[in-house]
Amino acid sequence: MTVRDLYPISLRLLGRPVLVVGGGAVATRRAKGLLDAGASVTVVAPEVSEELKQLHDAGLLLWRARSYRSADLSGSWFVQTATGNTEVDERVAIEAEEQRIWCVNATDHENSAAWTPSVARIDDVTVAVNAGGDPRRAVALRKAIASGLETGEIGTSAFKHHRPHQGSVSLVGGGPGAEDLITVRGRKLLAEADVVVADRLGPRGLLTELGEDTEIIEVGKSPHHHPVPQAEINQILVREARAGKRVVRLKGGDPYVLGRGGEEAEFCRQNDIQVEVVPGVTSAISVPAAAGIPVTHRGLARGFTVVSAHEDLEEVPPGGDHTVVLLMGVSTLRRSAVSLTTKGRGEDCPVAIIEDGFGAAQRITIGTLGGIADQAETIGVTSPAVIVVGDVVRISPFAPSDFRLTLPQPTAQTAR
Repeated sequence: MTVRDLYPISLRLLGRPVLVVGGGAVATRRAKGLLDAGASVTVVAPEVSEELKQLHDAGLLLWRARSYRSADLSGSWFVQTATGNTEVDERVAIEAEEQRIWCVNATDHENSAAWTPSVARIDDVTVAVNAGGDPRRAVALRKAIASGLETGEIGTSAFKHHRPHQGSVSLVGGGPGAEDLITVRGRKLLAEADVVVADRLGPRGLLTELGEDTEIIEVGKSPHHHPVPQAEINQILVREARAGKRVVRLKGGDPYVLGRGGEEAEFCRQNDIQVEVVPGVTSAISVPAAAGIPVTHRGLARGFTVVSAHEDLEEVPPGGDHTVVLLMGVSTLRRSAVSLTTKGRGEDCPVAIIEDGFGAAQRITIGTLGGIADQAETIGVTSPAVIVVGDVVRISPFAPSDFRLTLPQPTAQTAR
C-alpha cells in the first residue's frame, strides 16, 4: 500500500478559538479565512495590517499587540504562524506540535504539520486545492477549477443541487449558434438544469455535454413547421417548474429580440413561477459582424431597424443610410425586396444574406434589392439566415471589389 503523508480534511471551527501569529499580508489572509469559517480568532503581533486593525476595532477578532509567547497556544484548536521570521515561526510550530495542536507554518511548507489549501467557493460548493506545498501552483489550479464550475464547462449533473427545489425557469439566450458565444451565466445555468427546453437554433452542441439525467425537450420551429405551438411551450415551462425542476429555455440569439421570450416570461409570472432572463448575443447584430458588416458605421448609417420579415415593412425608414436587418426572411425575400424598393430604397440598394452565421456552413451572399431574390433562388439560400439591407453592406470584406466601398480613415485631428 502506498503511504501518502497528507490526509485531506475539512475542519469545523465555528466558535472554536484559533491563533494567528503575525500581522502582515499572509497573516491577514489567514485570519480573514478563519473568520469566514466562524472561528474565534486571536492575532498576536507587535504590528498588524490596517485591515486587521479594522477587524479588531470592529470586535471581530482579538489583537494582542506584542510578540509571541508560549502561553498564547493555550486553549487553541488550530494555529497559523506567518510572521516572516523563520525562527519565530519554527518556535511556534514546535511548541504547537508538543501540545498536539495542528499548526500551519507559512515560512516552512516542507516541514509544516498542516498546509492551507487554495480555496474557491462557488454557490454552496467549496473547492480546496493542495499542490504539494506550492502556493502559486495551487492558486492556478484553483482558478482553473473555479472558472470551469462558474461557466458550466465542468460540473454538469454532478454539480447540480440534489436537494428539493421550488422550481424555476431561466430563459437563456444562446447567441447566434457558436458554442463559445453563449454567456458565462447562460452556460452555468445550462449545466445545472434538470430540464432543457431547446430551440432548433442556438448552441446545440452544448446539449451533448449535459448529464444523462438532464431531460431535453425539443420544441424547435422551422419555416412552415411548428410542431409544438407556443401556447404548449408555455405550459411545458410551467409544468416542469411546478414539479420542482430547474428549467432552462434555451433559445437562439437573445430571448427578447423576436424570440417570444417576453411571452414566456409573462406566462411564468402569471403562474407564480420564478423566472430569470439571461440575455444572449443577438443574431441581428452578431451575424452581420461575421460577414464584416457593422449595422452602424460613421458616414454610412446612424441607425438600424431589426424586424421580422413576416411583418409589414411599410414603417421601415427609407434610404440606404438606415440599416435594415431582416430576421426569418428567406421565404419572404422577394416580397420584402419589392416592399423596400417601393418604400424608397432603390433597386441598387446593397443587400447581404448570411446563412448559418458563425456555423460550419456559413455562407455570405451579396447583391442588390433588384436582384437578390433571383440570386438567392439560384444558389439555394436556406434558413437560418440574417438579411442586411443598406449601404453598410458595401464595406464587407466579402463584397466584390467593384461593389466594395472603402471609406477614408479619420485623421488624428478629426477622430472622436
